[in-house]
Amino acid sequence: MSNALDDTAIRVERPTKTLRELALDKVREAIVNGYFKPGHRLVERDLCAQLGVSRTIVREVLRHLESEGLVANLPNKGPIVALLDPNEAKQIYEIRGALEGMAARLCAESGDASIVAELEKSLIGIRNSYRDKDMPGVLTHTSTFYHTLFGKVDRHVAWGVVNLLTVRINHLRSMTIKTENRNIEGPAQMERIIEAIRKGDGPGAYQAAIDHVTHAAAIAEKVLSSQAAPPQA
Repeated sequence: MSNALDDTAIRVERPTKTLRELALDKVREAIVNGYFKPGHRLVERDLCAQLGVSRTIVREVLRHLESEGLVANLPNKGPIVALLDPNEAKQIYEIRGALEGMAARLCAESGDASIVAELEKSLIGIRNSYRDKDMPGVLTHTSTFYHTLFGKVDRHVAWGVVNLLTVRINHLRSMTIKTENRNIEGPAQMERIIEAIRKGDGPGAYQAAIDHVTHAAAIAEKVLSSQAAPPQA
């Protein structure tokens, strides 16, 4: 029996993300979590200093975020954090309602008891994050809640559609979760989704999911209507 070392035993693992990808994650997170607010000017020189990366990387990051709709490039002013468009937000919530309602109904009709357990685990995480004023944690556990909703009924195409909108959804969600009583109302609405699934009530689960999205849409509409204009140069 050979005592030779396996060629991979001491191999140094390469970083899973490039510097550009890490910088992209940081700026995206800063926008979604409200560190950079809508209308905030994104000055390349400042971002280079804050991130500790080159101007080339910063420019690539800003171009990518522009393609995601998080950054807008204004003539004679340069890049700013995009002001969310109310009509676009309305359409995003319409898509969310249709797909999440479908997924909730299918979960209720599946008879899979593990769905409720996983959704409850995410809901506990959401409530604990609200309690600790950990807004990024709220977003993370909320995303996990919906990933379970779609994944457990093998609706990966529908989840793919939602996932394409995840950045914009989280941008909206980062505003709505901070509004008054959302820390109570949001989890309560999600609890109703879980209860309908527990009972095997497909139409009830569908309606509970629709109601949750409708409430979020109304809050977002109110927040966006008071959105400030971009700062002047």
